[in-house]
Amino acid sequence: MTPRLAPGTRLVVATHNPGKLKEIAELIVPYGLAAVSAGDLSLPEPDETETTFAGNARLKAVAAARAANLPALADDSGLEVEALGGAPGVYSARWAGPSKDFGRAMHRVADEVAADGRWGSAGPRANFTCALSLALPNGDEHIFEGKIFGRLVWPPRGTQGFGYDPMFLADGETLTFGEMEPARKHAISHRARAFAQFVEACIERPKP
Repeated sequence: MTPRLAPGTRLVVATHNPGKLKEIAELIVPYGLAAVSAGDLSLPEPDETETTFAGNARLKAVAAARAANLPALADDSGLEVEALGGAPGVYSARWAGPSKDFGRAMHRVADEVAADGRWGSAGPRANFTCALSLALPNGDEHIFEGKIFGRLVWPPRGTQGFGYDPMFLADGETLTFGEMEPARKHAISHRARAFAQFVEACIERPKP
């Protein structure tokens, strides 16, 4: 049976990424959950050894739930570029290097796409994927996945968001994720789409 988290429930947000933590915390606020970060609890950050977004999200959520003895929600997400066979994919953060320099990571994406003349006039097709994993201390686990499709732009545009946001233009939009106000991005992003599934399945709704 899928768990229902009631308002006031303490929920560990199992990430050490400040950008992800901010976005997930903002998504959680309207539902009355008491979010606490893995960093605030001094939980170790497990190595992401899986080959899928869902696998890495599960790994992080399970580790946090066991360590904190609380429900834990973990995200694994990344950019998948069609011309690069889906790369950087689950290695999106690693392309930024130890210093988490996503300016460097975006340059690498642009350089690798351009290397074989694959940067067309419309920009290469790409998508963001997010897997959310809810893990409970009793061992129950649930996975939710969201995607958003679009294309890449170069040079990057905007200073909002984080990661590869400034080079991603979602289908039907005129602003990159790096140019959008947070509320607009939250309404359409891959993370928002996965989160909507989580809410539908796992959040206890107030009685009318």
